[in-house]
Amino acid sequence: MEQPPLPQRPSVPARPRSRDLGIVIGTAAPGPHNAITDVPGVRVGHSTVRREPDVHSGVTAVVPDPVGPRTPLPAGVFTGNGYGKLIGTTQLAELGTLETPVLLTSTLSAFRVADALVGWMLERPGCGEVLSLNPVVGECNDGLLSDIRARPVREEHVRAALDTASGGPVDEGCVGAGTGTVALGFKAGIGTASRVTDLAGRRRTAGVLVQANFGGTLRVLGRALTPSSLGSGTPVPGPDAGSCMIVVATDAPLDARQLTRVARRAVFALARTGAAYSHGSGDYAVAFGTGSPTAGPVADAELGPLFEAVLDGVEEAVLNSLLAATTTTGFGGRTAPALPADRLLATLAAPPR
Repeated sequence: MEQPPLPQRPSVPARPRSRDLGIVIGTAAPGPHNAITDVPGVRVGHSTVRREPDVHSGVTAVVPDPVGPRTPLPAGVFTGNGYGKLIGTTQLAELGTLETPVLLTSTLSAFRVADALVGWMLERPGCGEVLSLNPVVGECNDGLLSDIRARPVREEHVRAALDTASGGPVDEGCVGAGTGTVALGFKAGIGTASRVTDLAGRRRTAGVLVQANFGGTLRVLGRALTPSSLGSGTPVPGPDAGSCMIVVATDAPLDARQLTRVARRAVFALARTGAAYSHGSGDYAVAFGTGSPTAGPVADAELGPLFEAVLDGVEEAVLNSLLAATTTTGFGGRTAPALPADRLLATLAAPPR
């Protein structure tokens, strides 16, 4: 019987990224794709669920290889503001191990996504006798632009994101779990970045991926920017109407305690972008390591360059999520404007008022 063709990965959008515009954050160089996939063994997949005009949602999978209940990875988690539904948090914090991919989705679809992830994992090689599994699923509320009560993300979408996950460039903006999200007054979505740094005499990579959906006033290179100041109209409402999920990967040989310290810096980095950390925001970071334990531990006193890499990477990933997104009109006729790259550059070039 002829096998069906494999799903084709969508092309990376042509919208500029931060570095394409000459906006460089920090001094450390990015990896070859400036993405979380620059960390060896890490893949990303998206499944976008869009039914115009009411549904703009999806799921994004961050898949480290290998990961499973028999081959867990060291991991840490940090909660900046806990108004969210990060499934799997307690065991992740208690044991310091990650045993599934990390999936991101819409708030009311998170529970279906977790169930689908469990089903997918139980079919993996070596999981035939598994009786316990801790799925890790994060979420943001995309109800401003999407009919969130429809819970449109289903098992087939989860499996598509997992099965098509790949290395290389990562699609950003209005894709996967970022299809319906907004941040800092603009349409946002998925963003990613990476940094290569020297850590204890070895070159190490830190990669981040964000699902940006939080309130506040956008800051770029220290300048406060709003949709009205950039000629994009009225900002979308609500510092209480969003969250940010951050996934950090590194090939540095860190233990769970150290990875928790890394996760803290990822949430701290949102302040650089103008995050409000408001009452209704769920700001979380999950950090995992792929480095071989035989490489020898890294002393805490030597972690400074990695912390800085994560801070810079998250700041750039948030900006990339905004630059890649496009103006979206969704549920109830509400519109989230895109961040205009040309006006952003003109404003940054002008002297501050």
